[in-house]
Amino acid sequence: MKKIILILGIIVTTFTSCSDYIEEESLSNVPADATYKTASGFQLLVNSDYARLKAIYGGDPWLFEAGTDMYAEGRTAEPAGLSQYTLLIPSSTGVEQLYNTCYLAIQSVNKTVYYSTVTEQNPNVSVLVGEAKFIRAQAYFLLVQTYGGVAIVDENIVNPVLSFTRNSAEEVYAHIIADLDSALATVGTGAYAASGKVNKRAVNDLLAKVYLTRGYEAFGKADDFTKAAAYADAAIAGQALNIPYNQLFTATATTNNDLNTETIFSVQYDKTSTSTDPTKLGNNQFYYFSSYLGGSETKGGAPLRSYNLLPTGYTLGLFTKDDKRWTGTFMNEVYENYYDFFRVADKTTLKVKHFYAPKWFTPADKTAYLATAKLATGFVYHSWGEYSAEYTLTKNIDYQTIPVKKFDDPDPTTPASTGGVSTRDIIVARLGETYLVAAEAYLKAGNPATGLDRLNEVRRRAGVANATAPEFNIDYILDERARELVGEYKRWFDLKRTGTLVARASAYNYRIKAANFVGVDGQLKILRPIPQTALDLNQNKDFPQNPGY
Repeated sequence: MKKIILILGIIVTTFTSCSDYIEEESLSNVPADATYKTASGFQLLVNSDYARLKAIYGGDPWLFEAGTDMYAEGRTAEPAGLSQYTLLIPSSTGVEQLYNTCYLAIQSVNKTVYYSTVTEQNPNVSVLVGEAKFIRAQAYFLLVQTYGGVAIVDENIVNPVLSFTRNSAEEVYAHIIADLDSALATVGTGAYAASGKVNKRAVNDLLAKVYLTRGYEAFGKADDFTKAAAYADAAIAGQALNIPYNQLFTATATTNNDLNTETIFSVQYDKTSTSTDPTKLGNNQFYYFSSYLGGSETKGGAPLRSYNLLPTGYTLGLFTKDDKRWTGTFMNEVYENYYDFFRVADKTTLKVKHFYAPKWFTPADKTAYLATAKLATGFVYHSWGEYSAEYTLTKNIDYQTIPVKKFDDPDPTTPASTGGVSTRDIIVARLGETYLVAAEAYLKAGNPATGLDRLNEVRRRAGVANATAPEFNIDYILDERARELVGEYKRWFDLKRTGTLVARASAYNYRIKAANFVGVDGQLKILRPIPQTALDLNQNKDFPQNPGY
C-alpha cells in the first residue's frame, strides 16, 4: 500500500484534540504516552474510538437521508445542495460532515493500532485492536460510498501534514476488507446485547454490506455478491426475526429496547454520561423524520421536532393494512398529550387529538372510527393524501404531517430540559436489515430463490403475504427496505449502491427533477463533492474533485 498521509482542513487544527479527549478520561496527571501503555489506559483509547461514532451519526442526518425518494422537506428547509442537488457544490452546507468526522475516527483508531504494539501486552489487546479496526472500516466505508476514492491513512499522525494524495475507490475497498478480515480473526463472540462491543457477528454483517456494495462497482470482483450472501448468512446465524416489530423500538419513561437480541451494532448513549452537556452529547435522530408538533414537551405535551425529512407519499403508500410496520413506525393516532402513548398503560380513557387515516381507509372505516374513538376538543382527522411531505405545499401547519414515532425518547427530562436531543441509541445494524442484505446479495449472485426466502422472513415478521418470484427484483427489495428501515440512516446509500438514485429521487421527491443531477460538463452528481475546505488546505493541488463539480 502506498504510504499516504492525510490531513483535512479541520484535522489540521484538531488532531491534538484526539489526545486531549483521552487525557480527559484519565484521572491522573500521567502523560498520555504513559497512560496508553497500561492496560487500563489502552482500554480508554479504544473507548474513545467507539465515542467517535457519536459525531458521525449523532448530528444532522442529511448525508444519510436527504435528497432521496423517501423523505422531503416541509416548511423547515433542508440544506439545498444535499436535498435538491441543483445547488450542490464543494462548499455546500453539510457536505463536509462525514468527511471530517470519519477521518477523526480513523485517526483515533490509528493511534490505537500504534499503541497496541507498545502497551502492556495481554490476550485482550488483539481483541481491542479488532474492535478498533472495525470502527475504522466503518468510517472508510461511509467515506467511499459518499465521496468515492479518498486518501488512505493508517499511521498515527502526531504533527500536521498539509499534503495528501487521493486513493482510488478500489484501493479503499481493499483497505476496508483487510481491516475487517483482521477484525474477524480477533474480536469476541459474546452477545452484543450483553457487552455492547464489536463481535464476530457485527464484522460479518459489515463484510456482507461491503462486498454487496463493491459488487455493483465497475471494479467489483466476480464473487463479491456470493461472498456478501455468505457473510450475511454468517451474521444471521440461523436466528429468526421473532421480536414483534413494534417492540424493536419500544421505549417507556424509564427503559428502552435498543439493546435487544436483534441489534447487531449501534452507537450507544447513556443518560448519565451525557448529563454534563445534554444538548451536545445526545443525538438528533428523534428530532427528524416527522411533523413539527407545536414546540417542546412543555407546550401541549409534544416533542420538540424539526419540520424536514418528512415521509413522502411514496413512503407512506408502501404499507398495506396488515403490515405491522405501519403502527410500529408511525404515530397515526396522537393523544392530547403526545407522550401518553408511551407513559400511560391503560389508553382506554385517553382522547385522540389527531388521526392520520392510512391508505386503505374507506369512507365506512372513517365513519366507524369517528363513532368509536374518544375525540379531544379540536380533534383533526387527516385524510389519506393530506399529510405527506408534498402536501406541505398546500397546507403547512403544526401536526400536518404524520409523526415517525419509533425513535421517540419519552424520558421525562427529554426534550424539555435538553432541547432536540435524545439519549436513545442509534441502531447501525440490526437483524432485519441483514436479512434484506442477504436477499439482495443472493439475487445478484444468481440465486433468487434463496434471496426470496430471506426477504420473506422479513415479511413474515411484518405479518404480510410472501413476495412471489415474478415480483422479486431490486425495485421490490428497495421498497421492502423502505418499509423496514424508515429513518434508519440507510436510504441515500441504498439508492446510490443500486444505481437508482436519480430515477427514484426525481420520481418521488417533489423537490427534485432528474435534471437537478446534471453538473459540470453534463456529468451526474452521484457522489458528493470533496469538501472545499479539504481542497483549500491541501498543498497537493493535483487532488481531483468528483465528476459533476
